[in-house]
Amino acid sequence: MLASIQSATILGARGHPVNVEVHVAKGLPTFSMLGLPDESCREARDRVRAAIVSSGVPWPDKKIIVNLAPPTHRKTGSGLDLAIAVGLLVAFEVMPADLVEGLCFIGELGLDGSIRKVPGIAPMVGVHPDADWVVPAEAVGEARIVARGLVRPVDKLGRLVEALTGVASWPEYDPAAGGAPHAPEPESHDLADVKGQPSARLALEVAAAGGHHLLLVGPPGSGKTMLAKRLPGLLPDLPPDAALQTTMIHSAAGVPLPGSGLITRPPFRSPHHSSSAPSLVGGGSHALRPGEISLASGGVLFMDELGQFPPRAIDGLREALEDGHIMVGRVEGERVPLPAKFQLVAATNPCPCGGGGEPGACDCDEKSRQRYIGRISGPILDRFDLRVVVRRPPVDDLFDAVAAESTAEVAARVHLARERAIGRGGVLNAELDEVGLNAFAPLSARAEELLRREVELGRLTARGMHRIRRVARTLADLAGADDVIEEDHVVTALGMRSRVGSSSIRQAA
Repeated sequence: MLASIQSATILGARGHPVNVEVHVAKGLPTFSMLGLPDESCREARDRVRAAIVSSGVPWPDKKIIVNLAPPTHRKTGSGLDLAIAVGLLVAFEVMPADLVEGLCFIGELGLDGSIRKVPGIAPMVGVHPDADWVVPAEAVGEARIVARGLVRPVDKLGRLVEALTGVASWPEYDPAAGGAPHAPEPESHDLADVKGQPSARLALEVAAAGGHHLLLVGPPGSGKTMLAKRLPGLLPDLPPDAALQTTMIHSAAGVPLPGSGLITRPPFRSPHHSSSAPSLVGGGSHALRPGEISLASGGVLFMDELGQFPPRAIDGLREALEDGHIMVGRVEGERVPLPAKFQLVAATNPCPCGGGGEPGACDCDEKSRQRYIGRISGPILDRFDLRVVVRRPPVDDLFDAVAAESTAEVAARVHLARERAIGRGGVLNAELDEVGLNAFAPLSARAEELLRREVELGRLTARGMHRIRRVARTLADLAGADDVIEEDHVVTALGMRSRVGSSSIRQAA
């Protein structure tokens, strides 16, 4: 007998529909799987057989063929177990085919017949959002993020058969009963905790208002990490479409979601500098999964000790920084797009010893300092709109009892500046192209003369000039100036684009 069951699999951060076709006939007892299953998917043969037998259904001695259609992409993971089992039960004539018509199934089977959650429930359910889905009980909240049809949570294969055949009613889901672990609530980091650092605080505010990438250069203890962790608090909640996309990416990567299911706050990802290139940009030899840059979509990617990351991993950011996505190629010829629209904040010491290049505080010679900073390629450095030197705050600032501006106060200005930018050009200032700059960021005569001189002296490339104009536009928005960009805005923008190198840091002191 033949059965056909609807399901889905995950590839990158997207779900792909899968039609599980099951054929059972007389012949030598075998169990074959077709349709490009990977090793973990092929292991479903043993999991499904044990689960069906454990549920009290006898296993017939017949020839079984399971085809996972379409055969155009590889099927990974154990999420098709439940669909295969249901198809076999229909083909075994344990229940009629009309009982599963219009239903889709996803879940891993345990040997005792339990139905378990798998990564990527949300994007897989999103393949057929209007259908009725049967999902693991612990994944019902995640499935309901995208489902418009009914979501049936089940924890045992035996209970599923009883519900489908009418022997028992569908199990009810009690949200208070627990289930899958939820993501912890994000920590609250307030800018009021930052002592001193006026230049770095301004750079953080500008980065939040304009969506600019930020590089912080300074010795250990200067507050680089402390500042970076406070950037998400300045950003507004994610709009509905971005919140859904971010949630789908985290679901596909198997990262726990918040209790509400939907990620509404910009994520903050901080990978260690020993991370490999695939862990950052996505991929993997077994199953293609989103990397850290995709998990940071809609939020902030913080790379501490940027120069310590593998050069291949750093250069892998270039496509994402320019295009907002990255294409990951596979040996099989597949090219999978992964979302990667994030705001990059990076930090680095100015020299190997961490002394910051200060006379008497640094034990490094000029060659070793330049070699240390030189690990960050020029094309990557050029993509930072803001490159700010951060110094250890003076002792008086550390013991100053006067509280600095809080995150809430700065966020209010950021919100107004972002509204001005989006209302004027439809995008944040960091995303303005040359046409947008000419239309929405006109320069005064003195500001244009200053920028022209910087380019003629070789201190700015054409790309750097455009980045200065974007930052100056954001400074003008923060100041409430909607007309031309004045010279003082350009001067401040140039001051927040330091040349990265220990010598220039000493000169800026």
